[in-house]
Amino acid sequence: MKKFSWLLVLMLTLSFVLAACGGDSGGDGGEETTEDETTEEGESSGDGASGEGWIENITVLTGGEAGVYFPIGVAMADIIDSQLEDVSATGVSSGASVSNAEQLNNGEAQLALVQNDIAYYGVEGTNMFEEPLENYSGVLTLYPETIQLVTLADSGIESVSDLEGMRVAIGDVGSGTEANATQILEAHGLSESDVDAQYLDFADASTNLQDGNVDAAFVTAGTPTGAIQELSASADVKLVSFDQEAIDSLTEEYSYYTQHEIPADAYENFDSTATTVAVQAMVIASNDIPDDQMYEMTKALFENLDDLSNAHVRGEEVTLDTAQDGMSIDLHPGAQQYYDEQ
Repeated sequence: MKKFSWLLVLMLTLSFVLAACGGDSGGDGGEETTEDETTEEGESSGDGASGEGWIENITVLTGGEAGVYFPIGVAMADIIDSQLEDVSATGVSSGASVSNAEQLNNGEAQLALVQNDIAYYGVEGTNMFEEPLENYSGVLTLYPETIQLVTLADSGIESVSDLEGMRVAIGDVGSGTEANATQILEAHGLSESDVDAQYLDFADASTNLQDGNVDAAFVTAGTPTGAIQELSASADVKLVSFDQEAIDSLTEEYSYYTQHEIPADAYENFDSTATTVAVQAMVIASNDIPDDQMYEMTKALFENLDDLSNAHVRGEEVTLDTAQDGMSIDLHPGAQQYYDEQ
């Protein structure tokens, strides 16, 4: 009996060992299957999740902090940052249109706000661009940007022609404002050398106007422009109309200019009535952004338009229906896909 009992114990022990080994083998196989399934699920993750090859850090180039590009661009970055998983986006102040296009083309950023005329000149390699910029495409157009000539009410400046010999802020170096100012001066029979050109952004131009260091300033931005609004709160200012003959010349030579009437109530503190011209603000994207990522970014922007409206009154003009109005270059394939599905 004793011998039988020991034999039984030995057989039971052996069966437990074999069962344990079998369990370990089955467990390893189960874990491998689970990992495979998890990987497959991750690759087919839902909207807003990051995809293979996506750019994790998105830089959005805007403009000067006293303009409209800055709040709109920062709001766009915030939308992308909050809506796309594992993607971080930041809106940064910049020199605006011309430098934005060049920086985007050089891979220094992924999104940028620019004027539609500047975007076109860049792709074509004309005007201020010596060679074509081939690494960006369009995402959406935003709102009309008005070229404004602001001066103090008692400056005696009644026309662009009166700027000859004056100290004139023509925009930051490499900005769309600088390009517009040069073209508008030429349309009125002046060149940049006929004025004492000051290369200042909107905020610095406003400060120098108030301090008497410049006589007038060109500003290309949606109205109301923060720099002009702030200046009008502490100084008597006015907007100067462009000559009709010059406007006709501009719109004939440059297809992206349209005549624009600034209403009296565009600003709170003064009668801002003026006849001028406008271009269109737009967003461009680096061609390095994968198509599926650009699709999700475009989708996120249009599903959160209230954030743009809250950032600036011009954000209220951004709609899906008008997003391709004035689009001067080819769309990014990811943005194109989004529009095609609407």
